[in-house]
Order: sequence, then structure tokens, then C-alpha cells
Amino acid sequence: MEEREAYISLNMMERVGPVSVRSLVSALGSATAIFEAGPQDLAAVPEVSRDVVQAIINQRHALDWRQEMSRAASQGVRIVTWVDEEYPEPLRAIHDPPLALYVRGTLRASDRQSIAVVGTRRPTHYGREIAAQLASQLARAGFTIVSGMAEGIDAAAHRAALKSNGRTLAVLGGGMNRLYPPSHAELSEAIAAAGAVLSEFPMDRPPDRTTFPIRNRIVSGLSKGVVVVEAGLKSGAMITARMALEQGRQVFAVPGRVDSSASQGCHALIREGAPLVTGAADILSEFEILLPAVGTSFQEARSRPQLSAEEAVILDCLSGGEMDVDTLIRSSGLSAAAVNALLVSLEMKRLVRVLPGRMVELAVKS
Repeated sequence: MEEREAYISLNMMERVGPVSVRSLVSALGSATAIFEAGPQDLAAVPEVSRDVVQAIINQRHALDWRQEMSRAASQGVRIVTWVDEEYPEPLRAIHDPPLALYVRGTLRASDRQSIAVVGTRRPTHYGREIAAQLASQLARAGFTIVSGMAEGIDAAAHRAALKSNGRTLAVLGGGMNRLYPPSHAELSEAIAAAGAVLSEFPMDRPPDRTTFPIRNRIVSGLSKGVVVVEAGLKSGAMITARMALEQGRQVFAVPGRVDSSASQGCHALIREGAPLVTGAADILSEFEILLPAVGTSFQEARSRPQLSAEEAVILDCLSGGEMDVDTLIRSSGLSAAAVNALLVSLEMKRLVRVLPGRMVELAVKS
């Protein structure tokens, strides 16, 4: 057994969690040592309970990790462990990082710039539209969109990111063979093609009331910030928000109707100090440190290869001076939705500034 195989086997064990394993690895020197140590050596680690020690002893030679790896590979799923280079760096910093991740799709270094968009499974029309709008604008601005592939807000965020040709990551609340909800099989395939579907759980672990809160820490842990669109006071989205705060992530909240139960969680977060979100710019302003530096010359910036043809049209329209958004829409010949999304992207690149009164100007001199 190699080190990564030991992590896969430990991840398969019931009643054995990441914090206990980390303590054991620190004391014994490696994950493989956990399979070789005697009961007394395991019990001598002060941070590990007797129940965990007994669970390890009962399971460490009974689990078939080879079969688990083979079944995953046969279905196009990679198992990425703590010792693998592909393991997402943001997760390494949380208190209880998963020992292994089952991955269908690709993980990229650029996924470090991720925003989670989460909320209720039963959104209002307003909530669904806002989730899609925010996810689309953030994806166009270069962020990877993270969510849990549940009905409602999660699905709206994933679909909007896909429609905007952005990257998106879905974190499941069960094993890869137990997709939930089953109706999202097609969405799952689309996400894997444009990002990744992830799970901490072994292939056949069914989702239940315990698995979803467990997975929520991964949704927040992968992200630099969590946007809660609509959520009840006692909801999974609020659990994700609390975990994000514990992990040192920024939490944002979208306001809703004062008499809507779907917005009670968001309003509670706003009262506690979460930034109120009325558009993607409210989120982007919190992450200015991530924005690429822009040269001092407009022509320099204008000719950069990362500009799309539509972005170049917007910059050309503004080259004669500031302009209100409605006039910009008419001058560019683009749709209102396209112009609004492009302005978010160009703000992200520090090429334009959106001023009070819906006025827009170039951020660099021509």
C-alpha cells in the first residue's frame, strides 16, 4: 500500500474523519503507518478517541480499496488524495480537508479564483433569476462558479455559468453512483465537460441528512467567497455560510422581500454584517486584489489578446468619452444583457468604471 492508497482506504472508513486522520499522520509519520500501528500506538494519540481507534482496527484490513479504485476508473472518475498535486490548494487550508476527492472532469489552478453561489431548493422566480444573473456575470469575469447541484438556486447557478462558457464545480452530497437528484444526470455531464463534479464520498455512498452538511464545507472551502441568494433561517445554504465564515471566507447575501421566508436567512446575514449584493460589482469590489494590473495606455489595454471582440466594441464606443448604459447599448448594437455582462468583465480587468447614474467611462487614458 502506497500513501495515496492509504488515504483512499481511510476515506472509505465509517466513523473515521479527516481531523482524526491528520492527528494520526502527524503522530505516526504517514498514512500507511496507521495500517501498521498496534492498537496501543493508535490509542496513544491524544486527539483521537477510543471509538475512532476501534473503528480503524475493525476496518483497516476489511476494506477493498483496490476494487474501489478500479470501479472509479471504469466510470471515468479519478480519486485525488491529500498527497496528489491535483488536490485543490484552498481545501488544504481548512480545518477538516477531505482525505480524498472523487473527480469527474478537470481541476485547474485557475479554480482557486472561485465563488460559491448557493440557496434554497425552492426559490422564487426572483431568486432563480438573480442566481443566474450573478453566476453568469461572475463566470464572464473569470471566476469559477461552485455549488452543490441541488434543485433551485444551485442548478440555476451551474446552468448560467455553463451558458456563459465559464467553469463550474459541483460538489455532491453522496457518492458518484448515487447522483442526487437523479434528474440532474444531464446537468452533471455538462458540468463535468466544463469543469468538474466532485464528491468526498465513496462511489456507492447514498446521500442522507448527514452527508449534505458534510459536503457544504467543501463548497465553501473551494471558494474565496459564498453568495447566498435565497435561504431559510435553518437551511443548508446557511450552514454553508457559517462554514465559510469559520474558514475565513467572505459571505455575501442577496436581499429579498421582507415577507418572504426564502429571504429570512439572507436578511439575517445582512444584519450580521454580510455585504448586501445588488449585482456582481458588489462582489468584485471585495476582490480587487485579484484583478489583473492594467497598463497605463488605453491602446496597450485595447490590443491585449484576452479581450473578446465584444469587449473591444464596448471600449471603442467609450473611446470618445463617458456614456450612459442605455446609449452604450444602442451604440454597440449588443443586447442589454450582453452589455451588462461585458461591463462586469471589463471592470474586472480595470478597463472601465461604472459611475453613479449608470454612466460608464474608460478607466485608462486613450
